[in-house]
Amino acid sequence: IIAINKVDLPEANVDKTIADLLELGVYLEQYGGEVPWCRTSTVTGEGILNLIELILLSAEMLDLKAKQDIPAEAIVVEAQKDSRMGSVATILMQQGKLKRGDIIVCGAVNGRVRRMENERGLEIKELGPSDVARIYGLSDTPKAGDVLNQVDSEKTARSISTERQQVRMEREKYQNKSSLQNIFARIKEEQVNTLNIILKTDTDGSAEAIAVSLQKLANEEVSVNIIHRSVGGISETDVSLASASDAIILGFHVRATQQARRMAEDEGVQIKLYQVIYDAIDDIRAALEGMLAPTIEEQSIGSATVKQVFKIKKLGTIAGCQVDRGVIQSNCLVRLYRNDVLITEDKLSSLKHYSNDVKEVRAGSDCGLSLVSFSDIKEGDVFEAYIEQEVAKKL
Repeated sequence: IIAINKVDLPEANVDKTIADLLELGVYLEQYGGEVPWCRTSTVTGEGILNLIELILLSAEMLDLKAKQDIPAEAIVVEAQKDSRMGSVATILMQQGKLKRGDIIVCGAVNGRVRRMENERGLEIKELGPSDVARIYGLSDTPKAGDVLNQVDSEKTARSISTERQQVRMEREKYQNKSSLQNIFARIKEEQVNTLNIILKTDTDGSAEAIAVSLQKLANEEVSVNIIHRSVGGISETDVSLASASDAIILGFHVRATQQARRMAEDEGVQIKLYQVIYDAIDDIRAALEGMLAPTIEEQSIGSATVKQVFKIKKLGTIAGCQVDRGVIQSNCLVRLYRNDVLITEDKLSSLKHYSNDVKEVRAGSDCGLSLVSFSDIKEGDVFEAYIEQEVAKKL
């Protein structure tokens, strides 16, 4: 089921989204395919009931059923750390039944269900397939997408979570090592500038979304290196790590402790706090763009034709020219053409109007000029004058 969201925005273009889906091989109903779809807006509520009807209809047609007489299984939709209640996970039940007091393993963490709440914050005694709830009682914060399983004992739960934690640490260690090796290799070849970031967010899902978006900003010249990311407020430990690794701290829906703020000021560590993901991405994009080497662009400013050549003992070869177009500037670069064939590229060593040194000569006026390293100038030659400008690159 495809839900095309945010249709309330002025820049919303549903037709373009449909065309993009067709290009990707997703054929919607009414457009030659069988994939159901609808327009939605979580702000105005448009299409939400239609989406629910599509979900129920599709489930009925697929004859989806879940077993309830087996150990509970669920998917972690979101996870965060509550200052009062500890780690909290929002789960979507897949099968079985989950009750308060059940022992669970959730990804690489374990625990016993102490409380379950619905979307209104009201306590629930039992969850069944397709139910959504917030659960409390986990030993740590799981990751969005982790699978929750009910087990028979705390010993089993601890054993499974410990094994998974070791596997996850080894995987992350290998991934981080590979990533750092690539970054260091590119830095060694002077191909890339790296922005180190410590990411702190209110939920694991937010951390994942921001991390993915930041990594997409990287190119051949600049890279984002997320040294550490975790759920919770910004602490002195985070500031110490940022100071040691020359990183900035990016916080989303969190704040720094008073001690951490004071330490950051003393250590010169930058802490940037955001409430909107796009603001964070835009700021990091701007920071990376500032690290890019600028592009050098040429701008043609004028041309002049050689009318007469003078050989002067102390000054060398002076070309008496008429400026045909634009302006000739004393600090410009020139290309010398003879019969439309490029002869040389050079800089001006002098620019005169009559006997006076000048900064520029405009079209319709005469001038005398000489080059830094080339003297074989002939009558009829044409100078094309240009300047080079640095233009900031964009990501």
